[in-house]
Amino acid sequence: MALRHAVLAALLDGELSGYQLAKAFDLGVANFWHAQPQQLYAELNRLEKDGSIAGREVVQESRPNKRLFHVTDDGLAELERFAAASAKPAFIRDDLLVKVQAADHVDTQTLIAQLTERAAFAQAKADLFEKMLRTMRGDDRTEEEFLRHGERIGPYLTCSRGLAFERGNRDWCAHTIEILRRRQQADARH
Repeated sequence: MALRHAVLAALLDGELSGYQLAKAFDLGVANFWHAQPQQLYAELNRLEKDGSIAGREVVQESRPNKRLFHVTDDGLAELERFAAASAKPAFIRDDLLVKVQAADHVDTQTLIAQLTERAAFAQAKADLFEKMLRTMRGDDRTEEEFLRHGERIGPYLTCSRGLAFERGNRDWCAHTIEILRRRQQADARH
């Protein structure tokens, strides 16, 4: 996947400025694609140049003018081609996992502290995803009702994947901490 496809997908909900797109990435897209704001602005320029998106100037009185972007028919066709192509498997690349790989040869307390920090971060992200899911489906609908009748379920499903991912991270960290502590206790007894 290229950044262009993530940007096109983020613009499916309607017109966004570059700033709004960066916010959308921080909240909804960050669980599966990370991009810096300057990367997003550069990609918006490329997509507009190739006709995949169109922008319009919005005049503002008290602030600088802004440009709002939306997906064109060419952009929708590009997303259709992308969706039809085989998906490549994802790979984990995580410094913390390298540290855990070396657990038998590094300071266990430092590793436990880093795992504790990661677990707290994962829980905070999980809490955010739970809130976003409730907002998307509304307080008056169950998840099943929303998934059956909701207007746009793609963002909901990707947010749901982010929630599962962060819960998995949290649980793995807690499990790993427990194992490391048990081993510490056993070593202290010997």
